[in-house]
Amino acid sequence: MIERQHQILQYVRQHKVVKLVTLTKEFNVSMETIRRDVQQLMHDKKIEKFYGGIKYIEPVEGIIDQRLHEQLAEKIAIAKACASLVENGECIFVDSGTTTYQMTPFLLNKEKLTVVTNSLPIAFDLIGSNIEVILIGGKVRHSEKSVTSNEFLFRFEHLNINKAFICASGVSIEKGISDFSLDEAITRKQIISISQTVYVATDSSKFNKDVAIQVCPLTDIDVIITDNALSKKTIQHFSDKSIQIKVVNIEENQS
Repeated sequence: MIERQHQILQYVRQHKVVKLVTLTKEFNVSMETIRRDVQQLMHDKKIEKFYGGIKYIEPVEGIIDQRLHEQLAEKIAIAKACASLVENGECIFVDSGTTTYQMTPFLLNKEKLTVVTNSLPIAFDLIGSNIEVILIGGKVRHSEKSVTSNEFLFRFEHLNINKAFICASGVSIEKGISDFSLDEAITRKQIISISQTVYVATDSSKFNKDVAIQVCPLTDIDVIITDNALSKKTIQHFSDKSIQIKVVNIEENQS
């Protein structure tokens, strides 16, 4: 059911305005089933209903505290998968964002680890641990509790990052990785350019969506890590373009 709702949302996102009867034919389910799915999507504030149909609600970026509990199970599962890729002794970048923030408890058992971050909450969570923390210098972005930097304020070229874990507000074949903030995008571009391996950690709701600022094309990314609500059609579409996607099973992580 969750996967169908996600597919319905993607369909409405692409077509902007859709009649309910069209959805019954497209997904080969009853009107009653479609109404239940639509009701849930309305409750999640993903779509709006009008007489005979529904329309997509274009997302806007909320402050980080508001987004922390949205799709939490998906974010924790993705974060756990990201942390499992980290080896002892590495230097990693952990991006500011609600998905990468969930990585911190899974990193605490790593030895001789260095975490570079622009996230104040991540830095605070790691204080008192055995992990060495490097907080990039620059301007504090209050809504995200993050630090955005540039070459005049922080010398990125001195960092030797083995693995970077980047967040995204939008992921698409055409526009790549995108974000709402120009400052965040600039910081991520610089990190991506100096990292040996780049992972994008993002839940399935961000796929087939472009927001304000392009961070990088998908060719700059090594692996996208997401949850199993992503449709098989979308996975195949990305695979056809030689883009590697690692899908995490939410149910297994909850058991």
